[in-house]
Amino acid sequence: PTEPPSPQEHGLDFERLLDASTYKELFRQDMIRWGEEKRQSDPGFFCRAAVQGALQPVWVVSDTRRLSDVHWFRDAFGDVVQTVRVVASEETRKRRNWVFVTGVDDAESECGLDQGVAFDWVITNDGDEVALGEQLEMLVQSLHRSL
Repeated sequence: PTEPPSPQEHGLDFERLLDASTYKELFRQDMIRWGEEKRQSDPGFFCRAAVQGALQPVWVVSDTRRLSDVHWFRDAFGDVVQTVRVVASEETRKRRNWVFVTGVDDAESECGLDQGVAFDWVITNDGDEVALGEQLEMLVQSLHRSL
């Protein structure tokens, strides 16, 4: 199996893997393939890694991608889990240099949560900073009330 193109193992630029650059795209399919193999053998592998050592009363796990991730967090932490989906229109995404790639952008890693999850919060991020700030403030206030 293909190993993940991690900076430690392959000398890659971690920061460049975080953006939407061509650099990231060179390794994206290998990263997805490796992640799929890990999840098939152990569905909680990445979820456990995300929470390891977390002691804060509230913490955010960003970028879950699959229904199995949501189920894992709900099973592990019950009703305290709040699911948040951040959405942007396709037009906004294109302005941010996103280009659809068949076999990548239609894979579970990119659209696995498009169905089957009743999100507690849906945040729209289409570039309106005031609207985004208002939505995030409502979320933060809700979290404060639940402490």
